[in-house]
Amino acid sequence: MFTGLSLLYVGVVLILNGIWLLNRISDKEITIINLCVAAISTFVAFENAVRATDVTGVRLAALVLLFAITYLWVAYNRITGSDGRGLGWFSLIVAITVVPMAALTLAQADSPMGIWLGFCWSAWAILWLLYFLLLTVEMKIQKQTALFTLFCGIFTGWLPGMVLLFS
Repeated sequence: MFTGLSLLYVGVVLILNGIWLLNRISDKEITIINLCVAAISTFVAFENAVRATDVTGVRLAALVLLFAITYLWVAYNRITGSDGRGLGWFSLIVAITVVPMAALTLAQADSPMGIWLGFCWSAWAILWLLYFLLLTVEMKIQKQTALFTLFCGIFTGWLPGMVLLFS
């Protein structure tokens, strides 16, 4: 149940952040969705942590918090006018952190959903790496990052969240 909720809102925020990176949403306006999804993701993470009966549940909570902190940091940067380099470094650490989760998920996949989830972790690792390259290394990849953010929002978040919530 919480997976569908979390994926739906992660998808929405990624889609909107992609549109924002294409300069179609203002800095001030993008803040609210990032704050809302940071709060929702934090709730989901704490709910998972409280219900955890083993390391798998705690791992899931920790990984969901990486999303929550990312969206909170995006909002903070928009409110304060920060340049994003700190978020870029955080994104690199997160990208490295989720690679083992992608590998573990793919290695343990015993269904199409498991394989899909492994590819999602891989896509999210690439996405966080792109944010490091964009924000900290200052590579001129804003449009490519925006398009990959939109892709991830639709195919790793919003659509799967809709399927889980409405099936």
